[in-house]
Amino acid sequence: QVQLVESGGGLVQAGGSLRLSCAASGLTFSNYVVSWFRQAPGKERALVTTIGRSGHNTYYADSVKGRFTISRDNAKNTVYLQMNSLKPEDTAVYYCAARDSRSLKFDYWGQGTQVTVSS
Repeated sequence: QVQLVESGGGLVQAGGSLRLSCAASGLTFSNYVVSWFRQAPGKERALVTTIGRSGHNTYYADSVKGRFTISRDNAKNTVYLQMNSLKPEDTAVYYCAARDSRSLKFDYWGQGTQVTVSS
């Protein structure tokens, strides 16, 4: 059974930092591209960042570029999202998702972790 479990969310003041983790089990983790999405109240889910299988290739949405850093440790089956200089508009539920590198469809999703940034 495949599981993605996010952790590390919480309440932080604007300008602060958080590090999210996405721990995977039940799959050959190094075969999967992993992305972080977020969904704010009343808004559609949006792609935040993506990391390739080896960790060398990354993508960031313009809204987080220069503030967020995605990384992965395939030996630990974990992807991290370091979030710095947080803004109130970063408030959302953050989800990690995994897809086989040969597919554009995300096969597995975590349950989400709440990030709240106060002004």
